[in-house]
Amino acid sequence: MQELSYYEILEVSQTADKATIKKAYRKMAKKYHPDKNPDDKEAEHKFKLCNEAYQCLSDDKQRSIYDRYGKEGLQGMGGGGRSSAGFDDLSSMFEEMFSGFGGGSRRRQNSADMEKYPLDMNIELTISFQDAVFGIEKEVEYRYKKACESCKGTGAKDGKLSTCSQCKGQGQVFMKQGFMTFSQTCPVCNGAGQAPSEKCSDCRGTGYKEVKETITIKVPKGIDDGNRLRVSGKGNIGKRGTRGDLYVTFDVIADKHFQRNGNDVYIIIPVFFTQAVMGETITIPSLTGELELKLDVGTKDKQHFTFRGKGVDDVHGHGKGDLIAQVELIYPKSLNSEQTELLVKLQESFGIESKPHEGVLDSVIDKMKGWFK
Repeated sequence: MQELSYYEILEVSQTADKATIKKAYRKMAKKYHPDKNPDDKEAEHKFKLCNEAYQCLSDDKQRSIYDRYGKEGLQGMGGGGRSSAGFDDLSSMFEEMFSGFGGGSRRRQNSADMEKYPLDMNIELTISFQDAVFGIEKEVEYRYKKACESCKGTGAKDGKLSTCSQCKGQGQVFMKQGFMTFSQTCPVCNGAGQAPSEKCSDCRGTGYKEVKETITIKVPKGIDDGNRLRVSGKGNIGKRGTRGDLYVTFDVIADKHFQRNGNDVYIIIPVFFTQAVMGETITIPSLTGELELKLDVGTKDKQHFTFRGKGVDDVHGHGKGDLIAQVELIYPKSLNSEQTELLVKLQESFGIESKPHEGVLDSVIDKMKGWFK
């Protein structure tokens, strides 16, 4: 597989100026950042490539060498040839882009301000197909985090912290890969640069306690499986009393008869073959009651009949979907002598029309006879 160039990684031309490269990098880094793609190895790899590409192309000296000699030319520079300005630029970008993603900032923060957990939180709520279609109010019991009062949310006894032994107070740990140096938030102190000398006995060093709460959630009409609803001010509570938001992700139980696709709803209608042949009118169920379905004469198996505006309300209030009835033709599994006789008479009543195969297949049979002479 051909290796992409740094310009191709950032999706810019070789003549792009620094502002264009920086803008492209911000877009790509935000797209593939590990905080937004947890446990995604491919996204992690692309994120590292974006970092590598930007650190080279944002430095005039490295870019000049790369343009002339490619990566091989950069190998000779070693780790010492990299400009720290480019890395500082990356750090400031991440602080700006990911400050709201629970620890995404790469700069060391004041340990008194840092939270040990995201203030926003998510829970899952399972509801029936009917509740999703028509909406409902539901009482939900959940647990949220609240900063421990004894240690002021630090996790340390009496709130006393000491310099982190892992990162030596820097808040970051570094690793080298070839001539590139990468950093990540210290996993011990979470970027604070300080860690508890002794764990708080009340919260066992977690820095928080869990509180049970019951709230009533108004589920809007048309909510779908995987949709998320924000409940303002019902998330975790931080050190300074700031409370985040609660996000409710819906798990909708599938219905036995109705199948949803967006705002449209499908239902399979069993139709006996004689009803299809004659084009009868039958009564079918819908989300709001019974409907009359007028079959075409000679209705085919899997044929669709659409009822406009009889589907699901759009959750954002943009109209309604359709109900699509799909015909499933049913044939008798067995025949008694009387039924057989009646069907023979019916077939004979159509005359030559009841034997469409004769005109077509006879010529094929005659042709095949010539193959075996």
